[in-house]
Amino acid sequence: MQPGISRNKSGWRSISMLVLLLTIVFSLFLQKASAKVQLHQLFTSHMVLQRNVEVPIWGWATPGEQVSLEFQGHFYQTTADAGGNWKLLLPPTPAGGPYAISVKAENTILLKDVLIGDVWLCGGQSNMQYTLKMLGYQEADSTRANNPNLRFFNVAVDLDYLPKKDIKGGQWATASPGSIGDLSGVAYFFGQYLQNHFGVPIGLISSNLGATTIETWMSAGALKPFPQFAPVVDEMVRLNKNFAQLEEELKEYRKTWDTQYYLKGPGIEQHWENPATDVSDWKEINIPNFWEYAGLEDHDGAVWFRKEFDLPEGFSGDTFNIALNQIDDYDIAWVNGVKIGESFGNRNWRNYFFPANILKPKGNVLVVRVFDIGGMGGFYSAAFWGNPILNGSWKFKPGLKIDAATFPTPTVPNGSFFTHPTLLYNGSIAPLMPYAIKGAIWYQGESNALDKRSEEYADLLPAMIRDWRKNWGQGDFPFLIVQLANYLPEAQQPGESTWAELREAQMKALALPKTAIATAIDIGDADDIHPKNKKDLGDRLGLAARRVAYGENIVYSGPVYESMLIEGDKIRITFSSIGAGLISRDKYGYLRGFAIAGADRKFHWARAFIEGNTVVVSCPEVPGPVAVRYAWSDNPGALDLYNKEGLPALPFRTDEWKLSTAGKKFVFEVHGF
Repeated sequence: MQPGISRNKSGWRSISMLVLLLTIVFSLFLQKASAKVQLHQLFTSHMVLQRNVEVPIWGWATPGEQVSLEFQGHFYQTTADAGGNWKLLLPPTPAGGPYAISVKAENTILLKDVLIGDVWLCGGQSNMQYTLKMLGYQEADSTRANNPNLRFFNVAVDLDYLPKKDIKGGQWATASPGSIGDLSGVAYFFGQYLQNHFGVPIGLISSNLGATTIETWMSAGALKPFPQFAPVVDEMVRLNKNFAQLEEELKEYRKTWDTQYYLKGPGIEQHWENPATDVSDWKEINIPNFWEYAGLEDHDGAVWFRKEFDLPEGFSGDTFNIALNQIDDYDIAWVNGVKIGESFGNRNWRNYFFPANILKPKGNVLVVRVFDIGGMGGFYSAAFWGNPILNGSWKFKPGLKIDAATFPTPTVPNGSFFTHPTLLYNGSIAPLMPYAIKGAIWYQGESNALDKRSEEYADLLPAMIRDWRKNWGQGDFPFLIVQLANYLPEAQQPGESTWAELREAQMKALALPKTAIATAIDIGDADDIHPKNKKDLGDRLGLAARRVAYGENIVYSGPVYESMLIEGDKIRITFSSIGAGLISRDKYGYLRGFAIAGADRKFHWARAFIEGNTVVVSCPEVPGPVAVRYAWSDNPGALDLYNKEGLPALPFRTDEWKLSTAGKKFVFEVHGF
């Protein structure tokens, strides 16, 4: 026995208590030492902060931890709350920089090259998303391309059932020949216009995604007044769980569910994912398709699909992607016998990235086990969304058959980026709040027009604007709207148009304060829904910003319909926003795009000419006119009516007759994008 050590129970108990105490203290020390202050991902070096307003800067730390921030020799402090959240406000600061910002707690974060200027949010669908690279645009002026006072942040779009605290990813970049190719074309030309005109730094936060409908960008609160969204929104509110929570629950659920219910049947037991599997008795099916249309009318459960593919010529990457799009309801995918991914939920989009070293130049075997829990089953996204691997002929064979009425199923995250209400708002807009901004530009509506829900859009767009403003907490910040471009074949005769009705719906948002329209009615492309002329559009948005956001007394819009007066067999149209006066760009003074109707509500192409600052419209076939429409079609063709400032007249109608999209509202479909 060594001196000083006692073997009695009291002594051992004292030593044990001491060891336990030291262990707890050391554990707390490690926990404290490892805790680090974090910033929201918008706050990085090269960022632009909004000038002349209080600027929130926020993030996360250990609950109760002191957080300090240093900016321009001044220190600001706060304490992380019980949830680990903290926020500091920088005082209003004029345009300038570059500055450094230091954030300290247990660790230090140093942000360099920070500018103070004007920050604009750039939202919408593909015409806002389309980058300079996608447009094939090369900036000929190197001084414009190298613009250290133009910065942009591309938000990595994400989705969720509940508003997220942070974005999925992204970083601030400075405009340069090597970077601007990744910037939205509309945003680039808009930002360049403002930067050149005002001479202050401009920051552009780009959060947009092609093919999306407006309701995907709206919060549950914004959609609550609209009954058509209740089946979706009410269920999300009732569930009150985000994707991460549901995914954790799914992991726990699968500990017993997989072996007892899901991963069973001949395909699993005989390893049909193996490329050597005999498929001589497998049948043929053309994908995309539901298997009910291929002879399996009464089968719920597993069906196995198989297809061979070759590597694209010249492929040399380390990672390969197979896009399987939407599958009803679950799937597991293998390539050459190696599992590359699995998903649950019939509205989710499947994109499986995996190491390319498992592939061969020729004859790769793709096997997908699709599992249907009721209703239709299979690969169902339209062929338009497909690719050479997905689209076309596959072999298939049914596996495990289930009784859908009794088969247990987990609750899983399940929603399309493109159409599911609120998901993009929760993942890609709400996390940006309350980053201080000057205003927003918005280019969206094509998807709602294609859904023939133009009249509904007239209610949804103002609701979204009001909701964003309320949730951002910055009052009525300027909101600039791009009016849809001319698209599709030119109309041969006057008629109804979902595109024209959507443009009118956009105009109705001007009833809200600090809103403006920049029209693209004359710079579209009949054959391309993504017109290339984004420069004129960016300049028009810049003009609108000068008036609405910066208070300049300028003409920022083309002529806007104001009133009409019937004068016998003619109708005289009066406009606002005429600027220095109306002009026709036709050398003979003709005005194309006008149609006129009598009491029978049948429209005829009309003769129109400028008289003073009005337009007189008539047609021999309509001796008793009652209504006029202008540029009222998907694509009205060449137009001549402008003001002398060079801005085109905006489409309009003088009647209030029932629209072709009247009463058509959102319907949540089981199978949809």
